[in-house]
Amino acid sequence: MTTALKSIKAIAPLLDRVLVQRIKAESKTAGGIFLPESAVKELNEAKVLAVGPGGVDKEGKRIQPSVAPGDKVLIPQYGGSPIKVGEEEFSLFRDHELLAKINE
Repeated sequence: MTTALKSIKAIAPLLDRVLVQRIKAESKTAGGIFLPESAVKELNEAKVLAVGPGGVDKEGKRIQPSVAPGDKVLIPQYGGSPIKVGEEEFSLFRDHELLAKINE
């Protein structure tokens, strides 16, 4: 049975999972030239939309996630669990699968 989601806000990640949306690459150069879709490569940057409460260690203590909603992160080229809501695409990753946090 497939459930159609009406809003991404209906998804609350569990444990150490992180919901991200990949940042789209610019289709226009700094000089104003528009690039064709085939020339624009996919970025490994994503924005964190929601974070689970964290995993549990062997002693039962909660391990806080290393990112928070609104953070920018580097994600692996492949992996994660894809989620599609309407035309938008999102991914669920485990906290330890994220490559880096981008500080701006």
